[in-house]
Amino acid sequence: MITRRCFCSSAPRPWLFVGLGNPGDKYKGTRHNVGFEMIDAFAKAQGIEMNTLNCKAIFGQGFVGDAPLLLAKPQTYMNLSGESFHDDMDLPCGVLRLQDKGGHGSHNGLKSVIYHFRGNREFARLRIGIGKPPGQMDPKAFLLQKFNASARERIDTALQEGVEGLKLLLLKGLTESARRFNTEQKYKHIRLQTMPT
Repeated sequence: MITRRCFCSSAPRPWLFVGLGNPGDKYKGTRHNVGFEMIDAFAKAQGIEMNTLNCKAIFGQGFVGDAPLLLAKPQTYMNLSGESFHDDMDLPCGVLRLQDKGGHGSHNGLKSVIYHFRGNREFARLRIGIGKPPGQMDPKAFLLQKFNASARERIDTALQEGVEGLKLLLLKGLTESARRFNTEQKYKHIRLQTMPT
């Protein structure tokens, strides 16, 4: 028997996962676009097609278990993301954090999201560590660089860990998944903190 599931009023409310980044080939593979990469990795793992353009974003929809899900990649450039999973220089490259709320931490994309949520900071976020710029390097230039080979390897591993963390979030809820996921990432953070990228 084949059953068809739909996004209808009697179904549970869908989750919305939004990956922050910049549109266009120029930004593919840069630190600034790890949020887009997270959405792409999750969509691929779950068989969700990112094929709808609406509200200045590319969307996909599907289910993980019985949980309805929308995935989005805003096409407005990072600093205007609120019009429509983000990078984080405060975490070592490849370390993830799942949080139930928080501030923007000087992240312009999150500032825009919070502004468009009318100041509400109470939304979950998956922070993806990209490391700090070396020496006196301009942070903007660092964000727009592609990863070197060792950093790319860390990010690819983090993306797969993020896929598992987001599946856990959908199946177990935020509190349980954040506790389990962040405990694993804490030890990774300690291990990677002293290693060069």
